[in-house]
Amino acid sequence: MTSKWQFRYQLYSALQAAAPAIYAEVRQAAVDLGISPGYTGQIGLTGAISANHGFLRRGVAEAMHNAARTVISSAVLDEGIREVVKQVYGDDYDAALVNTCEAGLMLSYNTLCMPPQMGIGEGYRGRTIAMYERFIHHHGAFGRPFPPHYKDIIADQGETAGELGLQGKRSANLDTIFVKMAGADYTAHGIKYYPCPDLLHTDAAATLARLRLVAERHAFELVGITSLGYDMPGYGYGKKDANGTPILQKGIAALAADYDIPYIIDNAWGAPVIGADIRKLGGDVMIYSMDKVTGSPTCGLIIGREEPMVHIRRAIGIHGTRPGALLSHGKAAYVALDPGKEALTGALAALRLLQSEPEVPIKAFERLHELVLEEFDALPARLKDGWHIYPSYNALAVALNYSDTWRRGEPFGIPIFSVEDMYAGTSLIQSCVAQMGILPTIAFDGDIMVSNGLGNLDEDGNLLEVPTRLALRGLFKSIEIIARYAGLL
Repeated sequence: MTSKWQFRYQLYSALQAAAPAIYAEVRQAAVDLGISPGYTGQIGLTGAISANHGFLRRGVAEAMHNAARTVISSAVLDEGIREVVKQVYGDDYDAALVNTCEAGLMLSYNTLCMPPQMGIGEGYRGRTIAMYERFIHHHGAFGRPFPPHYKDIIADQGETAGELGLQGKRSANLDTIFVKMAGADYTAHGIKYYPCPDLLHTDAAATLARLRLVAERHAFELVGITSLGYDMPGYGYGKKDANGTPILQKGIAALAADYDIPYIIDNAWGAPVIGADIRKLGGDVMIYSMDKVTGSPTCGLIIGREEPMVHIRRAIGIHGTRPGALLSHGKAAYVALDPGKEALTGALAALRLLQSEPEVPIKAFERLHELVLEEFDALPARLKDGWHIYPSYNALAVALNYSDTWRRGEPFGIPIFSVEDMYAGTSLIQSCVAQMGILPTIAFDGDIMVSNGLGNLDEDGNLLEVPTRLALRGLFKSIEIIARYAGLL
């Protein structure tokens, strides 16, 4: 098929102009699919997004309700979380709960990587390494970007740029060295036209060689290294060892150990206890967003080796009081990140359910995967070539990557929207789904993440098929309509 557009930006300009017509079509499609007013705004394709949080499981909600009318020390709840983590990961690991996953990242960076602020004489700078991967506006935003041509790389992602926006995350005297992943492609796409990391064909060995070369170049100032903790090919972690552990993450851990610097893993969309194992990855600390896939209230969990966790726990005030007591929950430098009694109670209950009943979320996730494949099959045949659908047991999510639709020998593939589109509201996939009354999921850089949690699980965590199918049908119908306006049908 010959495209009516010569250049990519012309395609996205045409889609932007056609947005009102596209929205009108998807609203009618929602009626045709049977997405009734009772479902509007009540079902979604994700466990949690910033403005909408996943439903609590019955056991979690009951624990929080009971704790609300009970006198209980936060220190006791801290120790309960610590106990579960040690039962699962061993006595060499520890934990700390904070109010959000983002708070966990900040606490880890500021505690383990930021140069000291006190002392006589000139302060020094430290440098962390972050791969140019997806979501770098979370784990890669704590230092000033280096080399300088990356200075604007996260300017508009997530928050308004500037001192009081995303840039305000930057720690004092800290730089972040961005390194492109070998085998990745960074072609610009989207209505908010921006480089979109296509990491599906990342070369793990070549990327590790590149990281080691950069580490040698900056060895004197190196203070940390970071990456996502995901296991999906669309995020660059498709190459795995015989045990299913991503080779790239294991190699980063080895590099960090060689330089005696911490390896901080952002596993926001991961499930502790049953997901990626920090012991196999070799990381120093791993941070989770507990409300995404665990049926927990909004909070963040840090799990890590005891040595770095001692410093992190001290920084938030839960590692012993000044007189030396082992059990405490007090004031410290980062007391503002305290999750509170209700979140502590809910997170502890969620962890215990993951430990005692892992089959419940796993069964719901595996059924979700089956439904994704069934509903995907209803797409027009012309649109199905070039997709990679991957079930992630770490994220309890199904990742759908369609970046290879641009490699079919035709001028264009299914439109790809940038992360800046996602935050600006110009990602047509997300906005079309929202027009249908479905809460959208993460969808950018040619990758869509689908998981349970918003209106498609019962109180005990079992999957409800009707709302799940409706949400998936809405997603695929939106993609079909967008593809037609892109000239692919």
